[in-house]
Amino acid sequence: MPRAMRDGVSLSYDHERADSDGSSETIVFLQGLGFGRWMWRWQRQELGDEYDIIAPDTRGTGRSDAGLPPLVSRLPRRVRNPLISRVAGYSLAGLAADLDVILQDAGVRHAHLVGADLGGLIAQEYALEYTRAASLTLIGSTHGGPDAAPMPEETREQLFGAPSGSDRETLRNRMRPAFSERFTNRNPHLMDRIIEWRREQDATGAARTAQAAALMSGSVSDRLPQLTTPTLVIHGTDDRVSPATNARLLAERIPNTHLELLEGGAHCVFIENDEQVATLIRTALEDGLESLESESVVQAADAN
Repeated sequence: MPRAMRDGVSLSYDHERADSDGSSETIVFLQGLGFGRWMWRWQRQELGDEYDIIAPDTRGTGRSDAGLPPLVSRLPRRVRNPLISRVAGYSLAGLAADLDVILQDAGVRHAHLVGADLGGLIAQEYALEYTRAASLTLIGSTHGGPDAAPMPEETREQLFGAPSGSDRETLRNRMRPAFSERFTNRNPHLMDRIIEWRREQDATGAARTAQAAALMSGSVSDRLPQLTTPTLVIHGTDDRVSPATNARLLAERIPNTHLELLEGGAHCVFIENDEQVATLIRTALEDGLESLESESVVQAADAN
C-alpha cells in the first residue's frame, strides 16, 4: 500500500485504477468514526470498474500511524480517554490536511469525495480549505457545531461505553445502533464477518477516542454558505447515530445540494442499502445533481 507522510506520521491508502492510462476520474472514500476501509467494500466493487478509487486509512486506523504520544496510549482507559479528548485529540483541520498530502502523493488534482459520518465532516472541511474536491457525497453525516442534531444519549453510551465482555462482544454491542434490527437479524453471518474486519482494520481504542474528539468538537456550520462544491446528501430516516435532521440542515445550508432520504435506512445505509447508494453516487457523478429530483424520499431496499 502507498504511504504519505505528514508531520512525521505515516498515512496509508489504497489506490486502485480503473484504466491503465489514468483517464478515469477519481473517487475518494472517507471512513466513519473508527471504521476501517472495509466499510466501503460494496461501493468500491460497484464503482471500481468506472472510477479510480482512493481509500485512505484515517489516522490511527488500519496501517496508518496514530501519531499519539506513546505514553498516552498506554494509560488506563479511564485516564486516557479524558486526556485525549481534552488535549491530544485529532482536529478536522488536521484530518483534512492528512487527506491533502495523500492526494498529493497519489498525483490526484481533482477527486469526488464520498464520506460517511466523520468522513463526511472531513470532506466538508477539505472542500472549504483546499481545491481538489470536484464533488461531495455526504452519508449519515453532519455539519457539526451546537446547532446540529446531537447523537442520542442512549446511542452515545452504547458506542463509547466501557467494554462489555470479550472483544467480539464489545464490537457487536457497539455496532447495534448503526444497523437496523431487521438487517442484523437477517444477516448473522455478514455481521460476524464485519466483526472480524473491524478487529483487523478499525482504529485502536486511543485513536478512536482521538477521532471522536474531531467529530464532537469539529464544526463547519458557519462556513457552509461558502461551500460551492456540488453536494449529494444521503441519509437514512431511521439513523440512530446521526439523526436525519442533520441531512436537512446540510441541504438547507450548502448552496448546490441534492438531498436523498432513504426511508427506514440506518446509519450504515451504505451497507444495508449498498446498491441504492452506489446508484445514487453514479447518477450524480455521471449526469449531475440536476438529473435527480429536487428532493426525494426513497424507500430503502428490503434487507437481505
